[in-house]
Amino acid sequence: MVGGAPPAGEDAGGAVVMLTGSHGTFCSGVALTRDLVLTAAHCVLAGAGYKLVEFDAARQPVLKDLGAIARHPDFDVNAVLRHRVTADVALVKVAAALRIRPAPLAPDGGSVAPGDRFVVAGYGVAVRGDGKTGGTLRAATLVATGQPGTLQIRLADAATKGERAGLGACTGDSGAPVYRPIGGALAVIGVVSWSTGPALSDGCGGLTGVTPLVRYRAWVAEQAAKMGSPLPP
Repeated sequence: MVGGAPPAGEDAGGAVVMLTGSHGTFCSGVALTRDLVLTAAHCVLAGAGYKLVEFDAARQPVLKDLGAIARHPDFDVNAVLRHRVTADVALVKVAAALRIRPAPLAPDGGSVAPGDRFVVAGYGVAVRGDGKTGGTLRAATLVATGQPGTLQIRLADAATKGERAGLGACTGDSGAPVYRPIGGALAVIGVVSWSTGPALSDGCGGLTGVTPLVRYRAWVAEQAAKMGSPLPP
């Protein structure tokens, strides 16, 4: 997260993990059960190997093997590259149970209006292009802008509105959970899919593009059950 985002607290960061790929990529994800992680489909493309990174009590990284990966059948990687709408969601089954506390999915229903506030937490870089600034879990509160809907939500720093450099997702934050406060707790409403620089330029610190789960929640629940890790009621 760029723009000076602070380290994430337990409420936003307790369920967030990192995924690394054999092609040098890294992403974020969120545990929905002790052995099932939700992330962006473009983070776990076919043709590469992936590991999950969990941090122990001493904040040392521990690599976890993956048991299975399920990408939504309607996912189109070319659409993501163009910042277009697609089913950019995937589930990752972990071979051994995680130590972290899973996060709840937001319930069905509920609309999003411009100005609504969301919390994003990910392991992405703090400075664009500097991979050494990644790997620290950071969180930012962003607001919905434009015309948010069930296909895509665009978030921005409330102070800069995406016109100047501000808080936002960057490299490594793809797949990060986007939370909404519901009933006094944070619930997952979507995952990070892309970002822009200020005023729609290339980069980070402008808009954070989110794939909301409202259209894909049923698939997530059905796939979780198929993978042997049914979601809590």
